[in-house]
Amino acid sequence: MKQKQLGILFSAVLVVIVSFIGGYLHHLNGLLYPVLGMLTFGIAYISIYGFRASLISFSGLMALVLSFGHISSGLENYQYALLIGLGGLWYLILSTITQHLNPKAQIEETLNNTFKLTADFLDLRRQLIGDQSSRDEVQSQLMVVQSELTEDHQTLREILILSRKSSGKSHYQDKRLLVFIQFVEILQKAMANPVNYEKMDALFEELPRFKTDFQNLILELSNQLSFIGQNINKPKLFPSNKKLVKAIDELEEAILRLKEEHGFEDYESYLMLQNFLDYQIQQYENLKRIKRLLGNPELSSKDLVKNDKIKPFIVFKDYDLRLLVRNFSLRSTIFKHSLRLAITVVFGYGLGLLFDFQNPYWIMLSIIVIMRPSYGLTKTRTKDRILGTLLGAAIATGLVYVISDPYIFGVLGLISLVIAFSMIKKNYRAGATFITLTVIFIYAISQPDISKIIQFRVIDTLVGAGLAYIAMRWLLPAWSFMKIGDNIKDSLKANTNFFKSISSYYQYKGKVPSDLKMNRKEAFLQMSNLSSAFQLMAQEPKSKQRHIDDIYELVVLNHSLLASLSSLNIYIQNNKTTSASRDFKLISDKVIENLDRVYEQLQKIDFETPKSTALNTAEKSRSFKFSAAQLTKETVLETSNEHTHKEAHLVWEQLRWLFSLSEKMLTITAKYTEI
Repeated sequence: MKQKQLGILFSAVLVVIVSFIGGYLHHLNGLLYPVLGMLTFGIAYISIYGFRASLISFSGLMALVLSFGHISSGLENYQYALLIGLGGLWYLILSTITQHLNPKAQIEETLNNTFKLTADFLDLRRQLIGDQSSRDEVQSQLMVVQSELTEDHQTLREILILSRKSSGKSHYQDKRLLVFIQFVEILQKAMANPVNYEKMDALFEELPRFKTDFQNLILELSNQLSFIGQNINKPKLFPSNKKLVKAIDELEEAILRLKEEHGFEDYESYLMLQNFLDYQIQQYENLKRIKRLLGNPELSSKDLVKNDKIKPFIVFKDYDLRLLVRNFSLRSTIFKHSLRLAITVVFGYGLGLLFDFQNPYWIMLSIIVIMRPSYGLTKTRTKDRILGTLLGAAIATGLVYVISDPYIFGVLGLISLVIAFSMIKKNYRAGATFITLTVIFIYAISQPDISKIIQFRVIDTLVGAGLAYIAMRWLLPAWSFMKIGDNIKDSLKANTNFFKSISSYYQYKGKVPSDLKMNRKEAFLQMSNLSSAFQLMAQEPKSKQRHIDDIYELVVLNHSLLASLSSLNIYIQNNKTTSASRDFKLISDKVIENLDRVYEQLQKIDFETPKSTALNTAEKSRSFKFSAAQLTKETVLETSNEHTHKEAHLVWEQLRWLFSLSEKMLTITAKYTEI
């Protein structure tokens, strides 16, 4: 809340200054364009400090544009600027009062969205079980949902931990924090299994009944999460556990029968199914805890999470002024966006004046609203803005011929404004439609010839949208292939650190170290960033998707790496494990060595180069081999302890898979060198 209040206050101060300066730009004659360009660049460049700063920046840009539309003989320029600032202060007071009246609103809304996304994630994982032709498509959807979930987790982390620190312990916040922790566990467990789809496909092809039973179990978990999210404050409506308990019991009995019928002959299938079921049982336990926590139970001191344990999970934004200097370069995406935006705004306004447009600042407004740092988002917003404006204009044209009362126009304008703001994030096209309606209805109150307003609104929007798209395509473009190499390296480094923590914990046991949890969080965050970067790349022109097949494979391999690490991490944290063998240390070191070599290769790769050259195949590591099946078999022969058998199968299979993934990464990165 403190950050929000400071953000609104900074916005209010910025719009007063910008509105005051903007009111005098008309009188600068020859200096108009350079001053307008510098102002636009400077305000846009503020967004270098992150999402909240980008909102402040957008407020300043809007104030700059609207200052060109301020024509009033009754108000001095300073009075106009101060009144806008007063509006900002009024909103600050209103939002503070609203927060105090309903302090739980943001937590509940974000938590509700987390329920929905987690349910979707589980359902997508269900679809991946068993052989299917659309696996790549489902995998892509999975990465998108995981990216959204990671963002949601970060938001919840900040809201629940920061508010807890500032306002002291609250039973409500403590319970919601514990619910959030269950979601983190559910996401990791959902990613963890199955990792090796080829083996699981073969198993389910041989035993199709288990495929259906597991899919039904995961679907029920997903459905229950979705229903709880829709009725988060109605614990009496929560679905019963009976259906889940029955499904788990039936699977346990079927897996036990498989063991009794086939014995040692099909023992690996039994271990695979049993390990997979164990993960689903853990998901069920997490779901039960969520139901209990939302049922408003009494919490003991043991249930609460201590501040010193959760404090490291919050990353505070760096507002150092040196950040502005460090990013003052064409290598910075935000710098290029700010410069591109400034040039386009100046050109758009000049074009409007040259051809004597009725409201040339509407062209500037369209440019500022549409243009984003990424090509894909700019292209989508251009299309949605044009279609929304045309639809809004068509609806308004029909209404103004039927209605002539200015009071009705006022009411319709207010209603359209509310709907526009509620739709703008969820559906930009619908938001653009209602924004157009709002503008037309407001002008209709004082303008007799509303048809001309509609006409100019459409023309100005088309011109502004066209300029925004052209500038994004050809003026200082920031294609994803220029930066995605850094995302791949960051994700790989985070996964490597995660594996090092897991390997160390498995070898030395004891209490779960905090650096293991921190490295897990970082690995998920960097994977989310990589997935988002690749999604942006996939939206760009084909000619700019350089090396996309190899990049896609590296993204998928990083995702598979994280899934395997999650599986290993969950098992060793939730089960008592045996002493790490010499083979475990040897293979772990080899995997880490491979991943470090991949990172070194990535530092040499220039994805901006259209072509690649092949290196000598000796660069690829093929000398180290081991058999996970043989190592598992040796453990089975050494002891009759079934728990040890399950551990051996899971650990050796995951190490085999991790080694295989690291080898594939080496093969891909070995193809490239600096040209």
